[in-house]
Amino acid sequence: MKISIISIPVTDQSRAKEFYIKLGFQVLVDAPMGGDQRWVQLALPGTEGSIALVTWFESMIPGSIRGLVITVDDIEQKIKELNVGGIEVEPIEKLPWGRFAAVEDPDGNRLSLHQE
Repeated sequence: MKISIISIPVTDQSRAKEFYIKLGFQVLVDAPMGGDQRWVQLALPGTEGSIALVTWFESMIPGSIRGLVITVDDIEQKIKELNVGGIEVEPIEKLPWGRFAAVEDPDGNRLSLHQE
């Protein structure tokens, strides 16, 4: 078994898609689903799991995601890259299990960069 897709609730799929591309994700699918709905699915290069930017789950409030962790090889370098791309990253926290830096997407979904 494996996790294949994690839904991320957003208000504007196009705006969120651009953010996640700047974060390092690649678009797997961006296609109409019928009506006003679109399927937008992205993944980090070399990974099996992906995210879907969703707007149709009433119980999933945009900005409510917490605890999604993205492991990076060099957290300082990744923060510099993101800052150049206009993405603000919180200061690095040093914890016994690694170094973390939080970042929020345009809707306030909170992700953590992690370096062991």
